[in-house]
Parts: sequence; structure tokens; C-alpha cells
Amino acid sequence: MRLFYLEPERWAEPWVLDGPEARHALKAVRLGVGDELRLFDGCGREGEFRIVQAGKDRAELEALELRQAEPPLAQIHLALGWSRQARRSWLLEKAVELGAAGLWFWRAERSQGDPPDEPKEGWFAKMVAGAKQSGNLFLPESGVIANGLDGLVEFGRGFDRRRLCSEAAKAPLVRPVDLAAQGRILVVVGPEGGLTDQETAALKSGGFMAVSLGQGVLRWETAALAALGLAFWARAKG
Repeated sequence: MRLFYLEPERWAEPWVLDGPEARHALKAVRLGVGDELRLFDGCGREGEFRIVQAGKDRAELEALELRQAEPPLAQIHLALGWSRQARRSWLLEKAVELGAAGLWFWRAERSQGDPPDEPKEGWFAKMVAGAKQSGNLFLPESGVIANGLDGLVEFGRGFDRRRLCSEAAKAPLVRPVDLAAQGRILVVVGPEGGLTDQETAALKSGGFMAVSLGQGVLRWETAALAALGLAFWARAKG
């Protein structure tokens, strides 16, 4: 049964799906009156519904069954050094498929340009697409960390564990179970070009532990997804 997104503030009777999600259901998927579909709100609520009335870009629904999922006990957040690359949209979508609990951008010394003050509307659309593809009922938190490195260090104080992806030869190899342990973990990934020695030192002083993702130099989006993939695998293994 196809999955569609309904905003949390609209998760109530009368059940109505409209806008792009309705057009997707009615035109692309070709659902009509009497057909059933699934909705989710990105906060763990989901349900099965039947279409009782359909228009051009609006569907009125009847709730058949509603459910509430418990949030995961292990929550991995990424702090991504800002990079002006087309692969960012791809990263946002795949990160949701792999269960990221948070996606945060910050300006590093080698960042290419400045991140926006607020998340862009298109970012959310990519995350919704990833959730619909994977069936992930929880959309990640997202935002832009202000004040660069200082802001990142302060932001990290709100997490149970803090890790820094490092290419340094002495950094220990990351343990997947560490990335998937219960609680909130923040994993920092540098921008294209990596972090400076000064940034690495400041993060370590701020309580971040440097860890290696393995041999080779990974692009920033590859490193981000590698960290999420290790956590995804460890959670599945139990």
C-alpha cells in the first residue's frame, strides 16, 4: 500500500489529503474512490485510509486504522560541514532511508560559501521522499547551526555522545555498535577539503572523539552515509 505524507498539524478529522501529495496519489498512482492508502505524519503516526471523495488535487478520506510508533531509542544526528554541491539533495533523501534522526549544517573554514540562515523548503521535500521510499515514519530534525565552529561545539553539548569523523592515522576505527547505542549521538563530517587542524583540535577539546571510517579519503556525502550505514546495520543486527 503506497505511503503518503500528511502534516502533523492536520492529523485529525476531517481527513483530507491535498496539494502535491494528493496529485501524486490521484494522478501518478491513479488511486480513486474506494481505493486504500497509508498516511504518515513524520512524527511516528501512521494509518490506513479509504478514499471517499476525489477531486483534481484533493482527496477526502475515511480512517480505517490509526497507529502510533515509538521513537527509536538510538538516534544518530549528523553535523555536516557546508558544501555547495548538487549531491546534497541526494544525501538528504538517502539519510532518511538510513534512519538519520537529525541533519544539521554548519559553516566550516573550508566550506564553499555560507549556508542559509534557515533550512530550504526543498530540503524537506527530499526528506519526505526518502521516508516514503523506505517506510521510515520519523522525519529527522534539521537545521543550520549558527556561529560556525563555536556554535557546533555548543550545539554538541546537548548530546549523549559526540564523534568526529577523522582521516588522522591515529584515529581509532569506529565501532558500529557505538553509533547505534541507545541515546543521542552527534557525528561531525567535514566539508569538501576536510577540517583544518585547528578545527579538529577545537572539537576534541569540546568533547568530540575522533574516529575513522576506514582506509581512504571519502567525499563528505560518502562519509555521512557510511556513518549512517554502519548504524543502520548495527541496529538491524541487534
